[in-house]
Amino acid sequence: MKNAELPLISVIITTHNSRRTIERCLWSIINQTFPNFEIIVVDNKSIDDTIAIAKKYTRRVFTHGPERSAQRNFAAKKSRGNYLLFVDSDMKLSPDIVKDCVNIARKNSDVVAIIIPEQSYGKGFWAKCKKLERSFYLGVDWIEAARFYKKNAFEKAGGYDQNLISGEDWDLSQRIKNLGIIKRIDKIIYHNEGNLKLIDTIKKKFYYSKNLHPYLAKQNNEKYIRSQGSILLRYRLFFSDRKKLFRDPVLGMGMLFMKTCEFGFGALGLFLGKLKSK
Repeated sequence: MKNAELPLISVIITTHNSRRTIERCLWSIINQTFPNFEIIVVDNKSIDDTIAIAKKYTRRVFTHGPERSAQRNFAAKKSRGNYLLFVDSDMKLSPDIVKDCVNIARKNSDVVAIIIPEQSYGKGFWAKCKKLERSFYLGVDWIEAARFYKKNAFEKAGGYDQNLISGEDWDLSQRIKNLGIIKRIDKIIYHNEGNLKLIDTIKKKFYYSKNLHPYLAKQNNEKYIRSQGSILLRYRLFFSDRKKLFRDPVLGMGMLFMKTCEFGFGALGLFLGKLKSK
């Protein structure tokens, strides 16, 4: 089939000071086995050479903010594709991801979104802990969220809620369910954690939890909020496969410690965010 007969896929990357990872991400898109795509990069005021690197791979580079939801919606409006694939700048795509998503979407017209499983990688002990943690989330519907969308369904659902700094991907997945079916593929997106430090993952959890209240206030997310915010449910998930959890006992204990710290500082951020919102 010629490229002109294939649907156009708009691959959208949001960036902010992404010099360390953006080129690897772009290279993985360029090397997709599906040939008909455009790349749109929306940068949020980077002060490094992110934009210069992006321009080596695509002419469609824009500056917009203030957060990911606004960047993604802006890119969706600029897109020319039939489908939208949203990628973070620290991700690397398996070669067949776009092809597999398109095949599923074209086989069933009721499919409006597709989940692509994530696998972490990086340097150091805490990156290995994060990789172990994410391995428990594969196929868990209250944790995974869609990244590939049929464009007209994305628009009908209203896109990402720009009032949300945290939980925006889960929120959109819940809203778009009302318009059709969400499927998933087996191919992996690799998430580059870099040389992850414990303090970095704690700070990240604190920041997003502090800004979680607008997401918590949305009624359509109530069922998922109860699951996502439950430390007991999360630990039940981890201990559902004790063999994997403690295959490397030091790594398993490290992951549990890391997750406990994240939940603890997440709870503190949630509390402070609630005080701020009053």
